[in-house]
Amino acid sequence: MHDLPTLHRRDAMLRLGQYGLGALTLPGLLQARQAAAATASRPDGKARACILLFLVGGPPHQDMFDLKPDAPEGIRSPFRPIATNVPGIQISEHLPRIAQQAHRTAIVRSMTHPSEEHYTSTYHVLTGVGGVNFANGNHRLRTQFPCPGAVVSNFMGTGDAPASISMPGPIFQRNTRYAGTHAGFLGPMHDPLEVPETPIGVQTPSLDAALPPGVDAERLVRRRGLRKLLEVQDQFAQQNGLSGVHDRFLERAFSLLTSPATRQAFNLEHETTDVRDRYGRNIYGECFLIARRLIEAGVKLVTVNWHFLRADNYPQHVWDNHSGIPATGTKTGYELLTGQYCLPTLDRAYSALLDDLAGRGLLDETLVVMTGEFGRTPKINQDQGRDHWGHCYSTVLAGGGVRGGQVYGASDADAAYPVEDPMRPEDLLATVYRTMGIPTDAEIHDVEGRPHPLTNGRVVQALLG
Repeated sequence: MHDLPTLHRRDAMLRLGQYGLGALTLPGLLQARQAAAATASRPDGKARACILLFLVGGPPHQDMFDLKPDAPEGIRSPFRPIATNVPGIQISEHLPRIAQQAHRTAIVRSMTHPSEEHYTSTYHVLTGVGGVNFANGNHRLRTQFPCPGAVVSNFMGTGDAPASISMPGPIFQRNTRYAGTHAGFLGPMHDPLEVPETPIGVQTPSLDAALPPGVDAERLVRRRGLRKLLEVQDQFAQQNGLSGVHDRFLERAFSLLTSPATRQAFNLEHETTDVRDRYGRNIYGECFLIARRLIEAGVKLVTVNWHFLRADNYPQHVWDNHSGIPATGTKTGYELLTGQYCLPTLDRAYSALLDDLAGRGLLDETLVVMTGEFGRTPKINQDQGRDHWGHCYSTVLAGGGVRGGQVYGASDADAAYPVEDPMRPEDLLATVYRTMGIPTDAEIHDVEGRPHPLTNGRVVQALLG
């Protein structure tokens, strides 16, 4: 088995000129956060930060966290369940390291929503708003509801680091970035800072945060791409009466982005060989490690979008295994799942992350959420894969006030529908916000000042310690 592509340092500070609008709205971002910080409160929260591990495409819950060994052939997983370190809890044999983290995790086996389509499901899971029709294209719009990173930015403010960072690239399809992954109507000042996607064909994507020698913020401003987006910022500032202080926040934005703390968080040369090996020498193992470093640097919410893995120069939707991948010739969905791509990589990186956070005294104050936009069908199809299924799937939480060593909810005999304690995406978000001390009964306002409830979900108190 060869390793997945390793992240290498490059000569651009997060490739600023390639960012989407959200990454270049830091002046407004800082200004809004300064105001928000004055009113932010965390009366009920234990977590000061959150790492959201978003397994894009739909991880198969029946093959990972909710195996049904007594189901009929063609429904039951080809994998065996194994015992975890918590009596009575079993998960997949291909997640042996995660099995030893069960005392720290809460496995939700009753996540549910009605969609089986990527766009609608992603938007629902990341915003708490379901039933949105993306028939005309899944474009980001400023009329849409904000993602968790934007909510955290709005309520928690920031210190010497961006409030929210998303990596190793945005969730996209056909060059369209998914709705539900930016600040929507909260405005560009709350967009997560996005590391730009790596072009298809590049086998060594970079998450470097270092400036090349002799390049400073002033020179970056003069770059054509950055200047154009800063013009958009100026227009936004003028429209919102912020132009008088825009320069001051622009200066602060570049200070933030070029600060040693921000740059060093992306520099894995500061980590030992042992630590890097434990996470895995591949893009997602290294993203999990960088996520821990960003939390230490003061980032409030880090999203890792597990979208593509690159092998033989071909992008693989590794969690979206309906069948064998034609470009590989012979590999079926299950061979991809258990080979070099999905489960072994996740098993290593996730277990290393929890151990690392715990060893550094950070797990109690860092909520770790692992989910996808949906699960997979109970029935294995003729191509040895499973199809989209939102009616029942699994989510795993750890740290940040979560009570570990438990399973919440239950699915039926085929893992097709919840039969106990169904939990909706909006309930998950309400619970996340509660752990971070964000009032779940709060209102947020769009660019025209109209109020919207932050969430219509319920806090699942049973998950919390």
